[in-house]
Amino acid sequence: MKDDNYLYGRHPILDAIKADTPISKVFLQQGTTGDFEKELRQLTRERDIPVQHVPKDKLNRMMRGNHQGVLALVAPMQFSQLDALLPFLYESGTTPLVLLLDGVTDVRNLGAIARSAEVLGAHALVVPLKGSALINSDAVKTSAGAIMRLPVCRVRSLTNTVEELQQSGVRIVASTLEGDRELSACDLTGPTALVVGSEDEGVNRAILRRADDRCIIPQSGETDSLNVSVAAGIMLYECARQRRASN
Repeated sequence: MKDDNYLYGRHPILDAIKADTPISKVFLQQGTTGDFEKELRQLTRERDIPVQHVPKDKLNRMMRGNHQGVLALVAPMQFSQLDALLPFLYESGTTPLVLLLDGVTDVRNLGAIARSAEVLGAHALVVPLKGSALINSDAVKTSAGAIMRLPVCRVRSLTNTVEELQQSGVRIVASTLEGDRELSACDLTGPTALVVGSEDEGVNRAILRRADDRCIIPQSGETDSLNVSVAAGIMLYECARQRRASN
C-alpha cells in the first residue's frame, strides 16, 4: 500500500464518517450485504461520499491485514459545498470564478489544475462524485499544496450543477475543439464557470448543449489537443487577464 491515509475495518470507517471525517472514497468488497452495507450506503449517500465496489483481491493488495472488506481513503482537507460557497462570494462582492472538471481521472492532472486554479484566482474546483481523480497525497504533491488552499466541491451531477449555476447568474464557458468562438472572444469578466473535459472524451454533450459559450483554444500544430491541465491553465489565465484589464 502507498503512504495514503487509509482507514480500514467496519466500525472505524462508520465512526469516521459519522464524525464527518473528510473521505475521498470508500472501497467496498463486492457482494457485501447486510446491516453494515445498508448503514454504509445511507451514510455515504447523505454525505456525498463515492463508493466503489471492488474484488477482495484488490482490497488485499491495497491493505494487508484484516480490512473486513472495506477501506476508506481519508482526504487531505474538508470538502466544500458549492451552494454555500456561491452566496458567500456574491455577498462579499466577489465575482465568482469556478472550474468544473468533467471526467478528469488522472490525479496528476487534477493536481496541476488545482495549482493553476489557486495561482490564477479561481474560487473553487467542482468535481463529480463518480468519474473523477482521487483527492490524495499525489494530488497534494502535484499541486504543490495548492489544493489544500482551494475549496473543492463534490457534486452528484455536473449537468445539474451547470443548470444551478446558470440560475445563480453564472455564465458557463466550456472548452471544446468544436467551439464556435475563440477563447479570447468570450467575456470572462462576469460570474463564470469554466468547464474542461477528459482528454479522451472532452466535455460531455449534455453540458456542451447547456453551455453559454463553447470556446476553442487556437492552436497551429498537428497534435489533436492540449493536455487538460494545460488547457485549464490557459483558460484561467485568459480569465485573469480579462478581469485585470476590466479593472
